[in-house]
Amino acid sequence: MSAVTPPLPRWADVFLLPIINLSIALIICGVIIFAIGENPWTALIVMLKGAFVFPGSLGYTLYYTTNFIFTGLAVAVAFHAMMFNIGGEGQAYVGGLGAGLVAVFLAPSLPLLIALPLAIMMAALFGAFWGLVPGYLQAKRGSHIVITTIMFNFIAASLMVWLLSGPLMAPGQMSSQTVRIAESAEMAKIASLLGYVGFKVASSPLNLSFVLAIIALFVFWVLIWKTKLGYEIRAVGQNPEAAHYAGINVSRIIIITLAISGGIAGLMSVNEILGVQHKVILNFTAGFGFTGIAVSLMGRNHPIGIFLASLLFGALYQGGAELDFEFRTITREVVLLIQGLIILFCGALVHMLNPPMARLLARLIKPKELDHV
Repeated sequence: MSAVTPPLPRWADVFLLPIINLSIALIICGVIIFAIGENPWTALIVMLKGAFVFPGSLGYTLYYTTNFIFTGLAVAVAFHAMMFNIGGEGQAYVGGLGAGLVAVFLAPSLPLLIALPLAIMMAALFGAFWGLVPGYLQAKRGSHIVITTIMFNFIAASLMVWLLSGPLMAPGQMSSQTVRIAESAEMAKIASLLGYVGFKVASSPLNLSFVLAIIALFVFWVLIWKTKLGYEIRAVGQNPEAAHYAGINVSRIIIITLAISGGIAGLMSVNEILGVQHKVILNFTAGFGFTGIAVSLMGRNHPIGIFLASLLFGALYQGGAELDFEFRTITREVVLLIQGLIILFCGALVHMLNPPMARLLARLIKPKELDHV
């Protein structure tokens, strides 16, 4: 009989293991870059400068970070109820439809103080509806949440193609997009706001959606750990049968949780539609909903971890674009490979080193404890 693997200490699981996984991914990426004839250390420096140092680079990094915070939180909310919501892409897509409808048709006749909050609220409500339906199917019909959320991604994509190529398509053009939204529904750029108070920074897509994302992190923490609903979500996730016998309506919690998850994913569209594109376009989600799964897993479904993981992936996106620009041999495909390897080790294989790390720490910590006896 094999020996029982000791539990991994919390500090090692939260801090040490992600650093080791990230280091392994970077080492493998370095080997690949070396194999194609480039200096891995030089590439790493360029990537870091491209993400944080070059003019405007930090703004682009935080812009990507904003998207990942919303999609990572959406996955984390559902995961606390032990539901794997991989429909963030579709929920964000439909959320963009809600924000766009308000920003295009209602905002021109409304003041900023009404138009902008209304567009944000509709983004969340449309995303919540797109998450509520799979939640209902899971709770009332026993449909598997992974399958339904995947299918709803495809339904959302088809719906948006039809709308943006037909009823909502801007007249007089061939591109599948709406007309420009009203100025009263636009999110202000951070660079512009800083310019008003005397700070000159390079222009970037970073806008007030980043502040909204930080607020969402705090609200997520309060919801999950400081409210009755959050306790019920975690209870259902730990043991649905025990939660039921404790008087918790499990079906209701599943539906509410998926609606909240979809609503948070829908808020990602605020950054893209109201903050950057200023119109609803095809494929504005650009895979952020799927990357949010890795963000949530790497961040251990905790707001601080999700923020740090979002910042990492934001830096990878922006720094990777700089690599593609600076090096002739490091093409966009190589950058995608690097990003994919980091997602693989920090997301899908996040627990790969748990058993050996737990055994190693048990050997190192136990003798020290015995010395103090």
